Amino acid sequence: MASTSNADTPSVSDMEKRRSGLCEEFAAITGTDSAVAQCYLAENDWEMERALNSFFEADMERIFEEDFQETDNSPQKKKQKVEEEPSKECIDLTGDSPAARKPSDEDDGKLSLISWNVDGLDTDNLAERARGLCSYLVLYTPDVVLLQELIPPYVQYLRKRAVSYLIIEGGEEAYFTGMMLKKSRVKFLESEIVTFPTTQMMRNLLVAQVTFKGQKLCLMTSHLESCKGHAQERMKQLRMVMERMKDAPDDVTVLFGGDTNLRDTEVAKVGLPSGVCDVWERLGKQEHCRYTWDTKANNNKSVPFVSRCRFDRIYLRPASKEGVPHLAPDHMALIGLEKLDCGRYTSDHWGIYCSFTAG
Repeated sequence: MASTSNADTPSVSDMEKRRSGLCEEFAAITGTDSAVAQCYLAENDWEMERALNSFFEADMERIFEEDFQETDNSPQKKKQKVEEEPSKECIDLTGDSPAARKPSDEDDGKLSLISWNVDGLDTDNLAERARGLCSYLVLYTPDVVLLQELIPPYVQYLRKRAVSYLIIEGGEEAYFTGMMLKKSRVKFLESEIVTFPTTQMMRNLLVAQVTFKGQKLCLMTSHLESCKGHAQERMKQLRMVMERMKDAPDDVTVLFGGDTNLRDTEVAKVGLPSGVCDVWERLGKQEHCRYTWDTKANNNKSVPFVSRCRFDRIYLRPASKEGVPHLAPDHMALIGLEKLDCGRYTSDHWGIYCSFTAG
């Protein structure tokens, strides 16, 4: 009688190791612990995407009921990616006010940008932290805002409290990226969502075509694959981003900003195409704005270790066609460094503020 081989069946230790890894990834993405991760993964046959969807669907109900009650008592799911007109009940926290920094004649021709992972997955004090974001929009009056880790209630809040901006969403469910364009300064043309085909974390690339002072701009944002163990997927996603930047028409300036989760060694392996620059490096690698994820200074996340990384990055590929204005970076700073009244920061990431001049 022939013996039955178990060679193709994972051993108990291998299965435990795999499941332990899945729990760590789930906890890292959702900001929970391994016990919560194990519960959701076990209920969903240890399939990561199903477990994440289940978690976010359950969490959305709690967020709507608790943190964002003041914005809407009966929230409706938005299916539009772009909303042109605000409703009459909106109160703009980002409109003109005495506190706003008005651009001088010299600054008026500059393009200003903020890129920020706002950590919508952390639902504690979310309404106050969203108001914190709006206060920075008032202070800096950026033309373009690139956001990561948005969730539907956060977007709903921004639509009602930042009506001077046009909001473009990179998704509708769970968590996603988004863009905010200053209506008085940036003209929106079209947008698209580029899928990362092998992502395990619902990541994609949001792309928008706009004009600013007659210049053609291609704006991009993404939240590349998280966690050290997903370096190969993250580098694959970076290659896709760089290909899109490189292949844009030569009369278009391309700006990418987002939470890349990149390590310098990964960028070195992929390489930046000719003409594409890392804005932080171009401006002289200033130490004060190096670390955008800094658990030494930012205690929004309780972690038993110190981690200081430059996860959030901005890349620029200026237009090269003769006669077209050449956009160049002239300033970078980290924002969100002040604690809110709740004792927490706007996000566990610092935001990046950049300005660009046309020459």
